[in-house]
Amino acid sequence: MEVANLLWHSAARTDTGKVRARNEDAFLDQPQRGLWVVADGMGGHQNGDLASRLIVESLGELDPAGSFEQRLERLRDCLHRLNRHLSLGLTVTSDNPDMLVGSTVVALLAAGSRMACVWAGDSRCYLLRGRQLYQLSRDHSLLQQLVDERGMSIEEAMRQPAAHALTRAIGAAEELQLDILELESLPGDVFLLCSDGLYQDLDHDQLGAALIRPSASLALQRLFELALDGPARDNLSAVVINR
Repeated sequence: MEVANLLWHSAARTDTGKVRARNEDAFLDQPQRGLWVVADGMGGHQNGDLASRLIVESLGELDPAGSFEQRLERLRDCLHRLNRHLSLGLTVTSDNPDMLVGSTVVALLAAGSRMACVWAGDSRCYLLRGRQLYQLSRDHSLLQQLVDERGMSIEEAMRQPAAHALTRAIGAAEELQLDILELESLPGDVFLLCSDGLYQDLDHDQLGAALIRPSASLALQRLFELALDGPARDNLSAVVINR
């Protein structure tokens, strides 16, 4: 269902996809509070769905009062607390890494025209502005690290072993590093938060063309049509936010 407040209209959806037995993604869609989240439980780990659900439920319970800076600090503190909680398993299950519980997260916080994108992992935040699509987040993955640090092309990096392994996630290490990007939104901006299951088989032009649709609901519908027409090997989740 599409929900609106004075500035924002948003729509959200998740799907198990065509291959996975269960959905380890979760999302939060709170336009009235200016908060949206996508979390992707770490694939292959037991209880990844519990980790992603814990993240969105905890962020959804944050106090929406106060200044933008105070709200952003509460969001950061919440993610650090959850990381400490989930990463406790590292010490008791170090002999069995398949028992680890973790999740990516990408969150978008809004107050008036002020925005902040906060993320760890490879779930993404995009911005469509003036028919131009920008990827605001940068993946925390081995693939991206090979591109950045070794100068490989995307094609070369994808041929490396474990190229899609995450270098950051909630619960993956005792110390959590979050990336935060702050920006000013403009009328007509469209934001997309999504898990890698949605974008992995869609190119940049397909994403942009879907987001040009006249409403968040129609854009979301088109994104899922495109993704589910493909192999849909992973769970897929997306939140589309229009100003």
